Amino acid sequence: MLFDFFPSRVLTIYLAKMFAVRIIAVLAMLVLVLMMLDLLGKTGDILAVEGNGEAELWLYASLRVPQLIARFLPYSVLLATIITLAGLNQNSEVIAMKAAGLSAHQILAPLLLIGGVVALISFAFNERVVTRANATLSAWEAVDYAAVPEDPDARANVYFSDGGNVLMGRTLDGIGADSVLTGVTFYERDDAGMITRQITAERATFAAPGWQLENAERFSVATANTETFDTLVVAEGVELSQIALRRVNPDAEGVAELTRSIEALQGAGRRTSELEAKWWHKFSGPLSAVLMPLLGAVAGFGLARSGNLFIRAVIGMALGFAYFVVDNAALAMGSFGGYPPLIAAWAPFFLFLFIGETVLVRTEE
Repeated sequence: MLFDFFPSRVLTIYLAKMFAVRIIAVLAMLVLVLMMLDLLGKTGDILAVEGNGEAELWLYASLRVPQLIARFLPYSVLLATIITLAGLNQNSEVIAMKAAGLSAHQILAPLLLIGGVVALISFAFNERVVTRANATLSAWEAVDYAAVPEDPDARANVYFSDGGNVLMGRTLDGIGADSVLTGVTFYERDDAGMITRQITAERATFAAPGWQLENAERFSVATANTETFDTLVVAEGVELSQIALRRVNPDAEGVAELTRSIEALQGAGRRTSELEAKWWHKFSGPLSAVLMPLLGAVAGFGLARSGNLFIRAVIGMALGFAYFVVDNAALAMGSFGGYPPLIAAWAPFFLFLFIGETVLVRTEE
């Protein structure tokens, strides 16, 4: 029986259902409260744009809620673990299960099973929903909550170097040869770095080579003269490879897309440690839902009448939050090369897996 982690079908369903309901309840409470607080800070910015109204507020909420769910789902699992096990302990149900011959691991097995299911759901949700919401919200925030860009991958406030000259654009849409710049400004500079000419246009397309400006206006600093052109080609040194090697947002890209971005950057000799750590974390992050029942398990054991139940709950919560602190610190270390990407993403998970298992075995097994 000690090696059968699910000795009772009825008990497994009972614990799993209880745990799942508490996860959903805690997550709903956290998301609702945090969304209300977020709207208090953002409503003014959204409604300040002419034409925005209630529909835009609902749009913002629909884009922000997936982010909150993804971020606080592991916390919800941790809190649900403590609430579930503390309740079972206080009602002497844990004592009854141990008296029936169940080990601590067998009591936790249904919770770990639900944690695994939550991890799979979290990974799929991140890939299919959260990445798209992040991309759209980032593009919308970049234009200060004006019209939502049709292309969520559009970039705002871009600039490219053409030798000593600089090409700038308010937005960049499209991919490859179909890239389009809007709100274009091109600065021509001399060898001393001083601006000699400023060329502005509302739109520019890739001209292979260079960028063709439409209805351009050129201002010469030395003469203070202004000239207009129907079309004008500038920045012939700005190639498509510079456009492709854009600033990658790992939170807005799925595993497959982020893999391609990393390969492109590596092919161009760019540093990708931060992106590789985020790539690995797309797998290790959701698995934290499996880890939380183990870290919060300390709240479920010991005698409730001894007065230590609250202390045990605090210890379980501290272990869980310590994991998130170490996880974020490891990712930060990996972003500037302090840790290899694989270590940065996975070391906190295995470290706290061993800590949780050690605490459980030493105190209960």
